[in-house]
Amino acid sequence: MRRATTTIGFAVCLLICSLWTGCGRAQSAAEYSKEDRALRAEIGQLLMVGFRGTEINDTMHIVRDIKDYHIGGVILFEYDVPSQSRPRNISSRKQLTKLCHDLQRQSETPLLIGIDQEGGKVNRLKEHYGFPPFLSAQQMAKEGNQSVRRQAALTAKTLQQAGINVDFAPCVDVNVNPDCPIIGKLGRSFGSDARRVSECASLWVNELQRCGVAACLKHFPGHGSSQEDTHQGVADVSDSWSAIELDPYRRLIADDEVLMIMTTHVFNAQIDSVYPATLSKATLSGLLRDSLHYEGVIITDDLAMGAMTKVYSYEEMLLRSLEAGADMLCISNNGSQYQRDIVPQTVDLIFRLVKEGRLDESRIHESAARVEQLKKRLSAR
Repeated sequence: MRRATTTIGFAVCLLICSLWTGCGRAQSAAEYSKEDRALRAEIGQLLMVGFRGTEINDTMHIVRDIKDYHIGGVILFEYDVPSQSRPRNISSRKQLTKLCHDLQRQSETPLLIGIDQEGGKVNRLKEHYGFPPFLSAQQMAKEGNQSVRRQAALTAKTLQQAGINVDFAPCVDVNVNPDCPIIGKLGRSFGSDARRVSECASLWVNELQRCGVAACLKHFPGHGSSQEDTHQGVADVSDSWSAIELDPYRRLIADDEVLMIMTTHVFNAQIDSVYPATLSKATLSGLLRDSLHYEGVIITDDLAMGAMTKVYSYEEMLLRSLEAGADMLCISNNGSQYQRDIVPQTVDLIFRLVKEGRLDESRIHESAARVEQLKKRLSAR
């Protein structure tokens, strides 16, 4: 395991990034060559970013991020963690629909608008905002396949009507440890039987994607055996993880319907003795791509989580995750602090990594092509 650094390192790295172009002055688009502008636009497509606001106007940084930095997507939240307040992005059905419509209008290409809508404890669309009740994965699986299908169809219809086209669900973690603080205890798993998890997840994926909403399986390669919460810090599953936790991924990938998979930040020495899954080439390129033959988009779990920020600098997170094979970076901007300029800083930092030869430019092109293909598949549905 790696020695932990403090979150001060995270902030310092971003400060250095903001000063990189010289005396704190950011370069304008006109100062880049045509080729560099294209590269920076591709880098932007790899970012799924959170922001504050239930409505948007031209002065908001998210509009700048969409128009000038060409971000690939946004992620919506109901609760703002840094200020410990509501609302962040969601206050009513009508408001949410208008927000999504207005966001799409800002983008030259279809924008991915994502949300964590599993049901149960992980439920951004609360009843008091006018949304229907949603059961947890545990509850619907217990009630049977018809319940799973009904809940998935209800979720798909609700998201489609709002203009949300990515659901970071279903959670296909096998409930190996019922006391896992972030999976089992929250009722997020369909069960302890990997075949049953696969069956329920398949129903969920089919219902969502039939309505043009991409389902995102999580958390690869399995968080269900953990005793710790990656939101808080390192979670080591080296002694508790088993290959059966890959079964839902193997089965669903074989059906060729998996459009997106989210990594987890767990450390698993059975697969990689140095890096956690999100930063592990052995896990993403080796296991997921080469062994399971997955060709869709890989997105990281939120890089603001403790398992990342307490151990790695922001620069190393970006470099290692992209080197490992991640296609999109989930930057919630909903951790311990809110950073208005997280997008320009991130684009500048990745651009510098490429220009310094530390990150192969082909990785950017490869991932941007996958994101583009995902958007085309969603537009065709």
